[in-house]
Amino acid sequence: MLAALDRAQAKAVFFVVGEQVARYPGVVREIANAGHEVAFHGFRHQTRRQWSRRILEYDTRRGLERVADATGVVPRLYRPPHGAFSVSGLRFVRSLGLQPLLWSRWGRDWGGGATASSIAVRATMDVKAGDVVLLHDADHYGANESWRRTVAALPLIFERLEGRGLSAEAPMSL
Repeated sequence: MLAALDRAQAKAVFFVVGEQVARYPGVVREIANAGHEVAFHGFRHQTRRQWSRRILEYDTRRGLERVADATGVVPRLYRPPHGAFSVSGLRFVRSLGLQPLLWSRWGRDWGGGATASSIAVRATMDVKAGDVVLLHDADHYGANESWRRTVAALPLIFERLEGRGLSAEAPMSL
């Protein structure tokens, strides 16, 4: 993923999950060192709508600590797993100074039937300046090897963006 972004001279925002940061802190450092923004996606990749405030706070603080330990930086952006906020969860992450960010386009790249072409078409369908494109850089929570199809889709996505007079200079969401 990093090599494909580098070839395209594109930057991305990587929303990382704390439990994966704990397993692979070197990968998160590599992302940050390559000039990409590291953002936060929770410690566990679970929907938080039914969580108590205590569990939400514990998960969030634990994950932020892991990211800060790996990168030396506290993330500024937060996207909840599955894009599902509760009112109390939204208030809490804002109280920590995190800016919530969802997406406006996605490649549905986590599914087993996704192809590089289908990912590129979905990610860029009716795309316009300012859209946030959601893609995945790993398959911890998706179909096996799905990240490979996402990497293969990146050149197609950049080509489609260029064809619409857009660029990937603004960070994409991964």
